[in-house]
Amino acid sequence: MGDSGEQALQRAIATISQSDPIIKLLQQVQLGRMKPADAGLRAITESWLGTYEKALATEGLTRSGLRRLDPEPRVGVLIDTGILTRDHLAVASLHEAFARAVTHAAEE
Repeated sequence: MGDSGEQALQRAIATISQSDPIIKLLQQVQLGRMKPADAGLRAITESWLGTYEKALATEGLTRSGLRRLDPEPRVGVLIDTGILTRDHLAVASLHEAFARAVTHAAEE
């Protein structure tokens, strides 16, 4: 990956990581301190999905960089814990944005 592609990838990762609900909130759900359907958790998660979608539009991302940003593993964890569902509109929108970004991104 070229230097500018790597920089774009690092910017996108930093953006996604800043509001990632998995880091702090998932443990709260697993410990029973929060319910998966908690309104606050839902709001944070939906905001993060929107941030993730915007990060996928970071200028300079290559296809290989985007593959490292594939949202499925993280979204899958949120689905498995009951925080999200596969048919949630924001989940579908994120997956569509990812597919579009990969299709339009430059190869290295």
